[in-house]
Amino acid sequence: MTLENADDLERLKEIGRICANALQIMGAALEPGMTTAELDLIGRKALEAEGAQSAPELSYRFPGATCISVNEEVAHGIPGARVIAAGDLVNIDVSAEKGGLFADTGASFAVPPISRATERLCRDGKRAMWVGLNEVKAGKPLAAIGNAIGAFARKNRYTLISNLASHGVGRSLHEEPTEISTWPDKHEKRRMEDGMVFTIEPFLSMGAQYAEGGDDAWTLYSEPRAPTVQYEHTVVVTRNGPLVVTLPG
Repeated sequence: MTLENADDLERLKEIGRICANALQIMGAALEPGMTTAELDLIGRKALEAEGAQSAPELSYRFPGATCISVNEEVAHGIPGARVIAAGDLVNIDVSAEKGGLFADTGASFAVPPISRATERLCRDGKRAMWVGLNEVKAGKPLAAIGNAIGAFARKNRYTLISNLASHGVGRSLHEEPTEISTWPDKHEKRRMEDGMVFTIEPFLSMGAQYAEGGDDAWTLYSEPRAPTVQYEHTVVVTRNGPLVVTLPG
């Protein structure tokens, strides 16, 4: 999607805020002893209260309102009977539609008590996302995002999942520009255009390099198995830099 008018921008900001608020509500409710299905229901109610629909349900018939991935699961975890325990690393991915526009956001939460290494991983995962966001500006190469995140990961001795990319969003959940690498990619030759809308969502890990499928059609696991976090925002490219629309408020 490329924004064409102020009305589109306001509607994108609205669905972005709705997604961000749902994510914030879910993160605050997260506690040991609850199931991922119970956590998902909290997110569903937050979206529906604002007149929004779950994007994965709407677009792909995903079996849940949100994606909730625990520990070895890195993405697209199906909400269900799994009980969240102290020390778990839980990723929540919230995407939704309202009025024909979509937004997408996510974050990882560590359930106390946690190790210093896990605390650092969460802190640096968020930093990695912002390192990428700070590269967003009309006219710059898209490759600048992955190059900056890759340099950050190397400097801090992390790996990046290199088969889960960022993506265009707006008129649909996944659209052009597709497959935006959040790792260095010498084949990326595209440039950012004013008004372009996409996600930035690096998967920062303590050793994993890929995501692989499991027993169901959705859940992806770290390979090799290692603690991994994901933080995600939807951003609009402007001549002055990034405009993040998935902020709570």
